[in-house]
Amino acid sequence: MQNVNIIGSGGIGVALGGALAEASWNVTMVEINEAKLATGRRDGIKVNGVKQREVRFISFAEWKPAEGAILLLCTKTYDNPTVLARIPLRDLLVPVQNGFDPMLNESNHPFEGIASFVSQCEANRPWTRITRSGELYLGGRRRLATYERDILENLATGFRRGGWNQVTIVDFIDGYKSAKLMYNAAISPLAAAAGIDNEELLSDPLAQRLFFALLRENYSILRRSGVRLARIGPFHPALVDRILSIPGLARVLAHLFRPGLRGTYCSMAPDMGTGRTEIAAYNGYLKDLARGIACPINTAVLELMNAMDERKRSPCREILVELGSALGMGGNL
Repeated sequence: MQNVNIIGSGGIGVALGGALAEASWNVTMVEINEAKLATGRRDGIKVNGVKQREVRFISFAEWKPAEGAILLLCTKTYDNPTVLARIPLRDLLVPVQNGFDPMLNESNHPFEGIASFVSQCEANRPWTRITRSGELYLGGRRRLATYERDILENLATGFRRGGWNQVTIVDFIDGYKSAKLMYNAAISPLAAAAGIDNEELLSDPLAQRLFFALLRENYSILRRSGVRLARIGPFHPALVDRILSIPGLARVLAHLFRPGLRGTYCSMAPDMGTGRTEIAAYNGYLKDLARGIACPINTAVLELMNAMDERKRSPCREILVELGSALGMGGNL
């Protein structure tokens, strides 16, 4: 029986753990939230309301990486220092996270994964629902040896046997990770700061202007920095940027994409007001990457999020009005 330790029982961790459990893998969920631990031990994990096969839950305080087990790192990036300190050997570590964390970037693990699906996990229960289907990409951070490729193939086979058929193995993961960053660094700060669902970024005129402008700035930073970009979703980032340069076409496509985003929320939303978000791994990373490239919107977003933390300000739509006014994009939602 294959062993996997999944660190973090949020939306991604539960979804992936459920699939591997259904494939008869020996799944251990590692969690720090006592309420999730209690519910998981009593009632198991659920995906889209369906209880999955039995998994084991263990507190992070008691956990040690099981020898020979694949380690799926599915926590938020701000938890990486604590988690990585517990994993000295990282040849079987597969982070499936969003954003770019400096500590993780310097690690020597060979693999990473990127989830293009959207999931939403209950706050204190390891129960998640997939709010938008999408691919799970698995790939190398460098050219993989044959035995390393076999590890990924085995993992992908496990997911497929467990019913997760949208799994793609790619040679290099960096282009997919950067493409996901382009989108996340536009969606997350705006939706989380305003307290709105993702669909409203395409329906509210001001939110849409800010969203499109931030997408284009993110693409500009990545392209001008020489970062490789891959296609996640229906369009390559270069085509997305071209579409956004034609306002009429962008608005038409926004209308078509709205139904697929309705009721979906960004992963940063639950962190607002806690003093800990992934903003540094999203927009902070892009600003550092820019190195002289003008990035006024990312700069304004970082200042806004930091100010919200300092003032313990709750998310509200008025924040987008203030951001729009500061950037000269109008002040009406």
